[in-house]
Amino acid sequence: MSKQLQIEMERLQRMILEMAGCVEEAVYASTSALEKRDADAARRVLEKDHEIDLFENAVQEECLKILALHQPVAVDLRRISAVMLISTDLERMGDLAVNIAERAIAISQPPFPTIPERLTSMTHRATQMVHKALGAFVNSDANAAREIIRLDTEVDRDNDAIIAELIAEMKLSPDRIESGISLFSAVRHLERIADHATNIAEDVVYLVEGSMLRHSGG
Repeated sequence: MSKQLQIEMERLQRMILEMAGCVEEAVYASTSALEKRDADAARRVLEKDHEIDLFENAVQEECLKILALHQPVAVDLRRISAVMLISTDLERMGDLAVNIAERAIAISQPPFPTIPERLTSMTHRATQMVHKALGAFVNSDANAAREIIRLDTEVDRDNDAIIAELIAEMKLSPDRIESGISLFSAVRHLERIADHATNIAEDVVYLVEGSMLRHSGG
């Protein structure tokens, strides 16, 4: 690797980590606002969404510039490819955090839906998946990445159980259908965040081992 390529790869790493930090903060803030029905905290998430979009544009442009100027091969090429994929997943996580924040605002007024107790554990699992996926990327740890992929099944189980509970409540309390649907939607967005964390974990395996797990069932 040339000295200039090394410098630019290190800059790219800093950029994707800074973007990841913003997204992780948005996910934590939006899920916390949902559980607390905190409309003000949710609105702050909405205000920062544009920042994440700008990060994705900058990361993608930097990747394309490195590809054009240096024509990297082997592990450097895989790292750039992984960063491009990861930045897209991070941007979508940011959008989902905004969606959760919007649902938090919607349920901040009565009639309030009952917040299922299991939502706390689902939120913890999903946000931990995001954090651990980013850690696996930083450390190039394929074993940690595979553990994150396995955790997605637990989030799916939480999602199914919570949705069933919300449907049962809406049947019993028709006056809460609108707020219940908002909470239903937020839970699905949270499940999608876990899916994107899984995508990042799969990208880490690709980066470290060259094995493409996306859509392969691996």
